[in-house]
Amino acid sequence: MSQPVYHYLTLGRLGRGEVLNLFLKDAGIDKKDVFYPWDETWPATSDKLAQQGLTPTGLLPALEYKGDVYTQHIPTLRFFARELGAYDGETNKEKYIVDSVADIYIDWRSQWVASISGATPEYKEKVVPKYYRILGQYYDETTGPYLLGDKITYADFAVYQSIDNERRTGTLPAEIPESLVKLEKAIEARPNIKDYIKEHK
Repeated sequence: MSQPVYHYLTLGRLGRGEVLNLFLKDAGIDKKDVFYPWDETWPATSDKLAQQGLTPTGLLPALEYKGDVYTQHIPTLRFFARELGAYDGETNKEKYIVDSVADIYIDWRSQWVASISGATPEYKEKVVPKYYRILGQYYDETTGPYLLGDKITYADFAVYQSIDNERRTGTLPAEIPESLVKLEKAIEARPNIKDYIKEHK
């Protein structure tokens, strides 16, 4: 497989780029990392990257692969799942379930980003509990630990990262559904990423 070039911000374990990073590590895909400072220089850098055609929105992550550039982390995950023939549902019904949870994550993420500078009571008391309650309903449908039971999908990485992000921003509820606790433990025990996660806690 051609080595991808991964462009992201110096945010450590925080943000949507980490979803893609964990996925690629888990899949054993070696990549070249190019990081950009997240400081006062970023607006100018963002404009430059957009002008160069690396990212039409000026946002990252962006992934160069086989002469093309892929942006938007969830569609990029779907692309690689199809490329690898893994990390997705096998039937149309399973694919629907995976896509549904990914969309729920996308809706959550837009509200989480808006809360980073200061979470409102509405976010903490309404948005967050509802998000985990809905996810719990999906994950409770199987014995786990993943959305489709013992078969990991790209959506599992997004859900895992959402939990990790909220823990880092202090907005994770004191309790989340047990099925999501099982997901966290399973992700963190996966051979290709467990050492990385331990080193970057």
